[in-house]
Amino acid sequence: MLTIGRYDILTKIGEGATGVVYLAWDPVIQRKVALKVSKASSPEFVEDFLHEAKLAGQLNHPNIVSVYDAGAEGDYCYIAMEFINGSTLACHCDKQNLLPPDRSLEIALDICKGLDYAHRRGVIHQDIKPSNILIDEEGSAKIADFGIARMAGKEVMEGIWGSPHYISPEQISGKMVSPRSDIFSLGCVLYELLAGEQSFPGEDLLVAFFNATNTEPAPLSGIRGELPVVLEEIICKALKKAPEERYQNSMEMAYDLTVALRSIGRAPRRLESIADVIGYMQNLSFFLEFRKEQLQELTSIVTVVIVTEGRLIAVEGEIDDTIYIILSGEAKVMKSGVEIATIGAGECFGEMALLGGKPRSANVSAKTDCILMKINANLLEQFPESIALLFYKNFAKTLLRRLSPAVGKTRPKNKPR
Repeated sequence: MLTIGRYDILTKIGEGATGVVYLAWDPVIQRKVALKVSKASSPEFVEDFLHEAKLAGQLNHPNIVSVYDAGAEGDYCYIAMEFINGSTLACHCDKQNLLPPDRSLEIALDICKGLDYAHRRGVIHQDIKPSNILIDEEGSAKIADFGIARMAGKEVMEGIWGSPHYISPEQISGKMVSPRSDIFSLGCVLYELLAGEQSFPGEDLLVAFFNATNTEPAPLSGIRGELPVVLEEIICKALKKAPEERYQNSMEMAYDLTVALRSIGRAPRRLESIADVIGYMQNLSFFLEFRKEQLQELTSIVTVVIVTEGRLIAVEGEIDDTIYIILSGEAKVMKSGVEIATIGAGECFGEMALLGGKPRSANVSAKTDCILMKINANLLEQFPESIALLFYKNFAKTLLRRLSPAVGKTRPKNKPR
């Protein structure tokens, strides 16, 4: 079996301008990874590659593909990433396979959250495009290849990094990039998801660049007249030629996308608005000590999902680092086929993930429709210290309550794991 670094290569799953992607097995951590391998052209390239990989590896967010490891071996550099068993957005940019408008907006909201997290840490993607957005098995969008286009030296022209049909005018002209450059690219992606055609087409590279810097996309209303005007306004603002005229940050765009979802009669899959999430949190004992501004910051970091009745959430024997807090509804805990607990709003489960490498000792499924907050255990390290301390304090209270003999006598079923 072919190995690269410590990774056993299982099969090739993709190939692009920046290298080849393999499904690989990490024998140390015992998990599948996506291993991207690029040709190392010089010692300087290797140094830059590993530096950029280090920066990308510091990003830990539910809407960003995690980077686990990077290294060099022989004439190649590699980067080990979270394996997402799903598809990219590229397959939904064709008129024959478009997603429902509300689903496209939900995905755009996910991307906004991931970008906001990265931008607040000084990291700009520079290559947002449909093939760099993955959809996982739960339907969440994850941004891939942070920094990889630049790492692999993928210049579309001298000094220009990015993909021709999604690149911002300032990238084309060689000016300084900013978070607003990624917002322009996201506007291109959203336009394509809704229209089924590129915002700035052109088979020739120079034609695509000319269109991006000098023309406007065909009006969305002329392509899909059933879409609300507000969607066209959002895209037009994201695609302004001058960065200062665009949304100044991703969460500004996210707010308008939420308004657009309401205008087509749907609320975001994860709740109607950020304010609604905070409303749920403020009524729960777990969050009583959190200030409102801390709750607002949390909503931009964690993932909130709706789980339908009967759906399995956590699997007995599985090693997972996800912690859940129930914002609404009830879940049941089953061990060896026997229900041992029912837990409700304000309760958490999966907190043993904080100990690392411990398999789950019970199944947890939704007893009713539930709204859950999902938190990756490693993500806690990225929280501001004041928020992290409150989380650890409340997780500790939960563990003490469940391990207390007194509680065991009064609530014998309430021992979820």
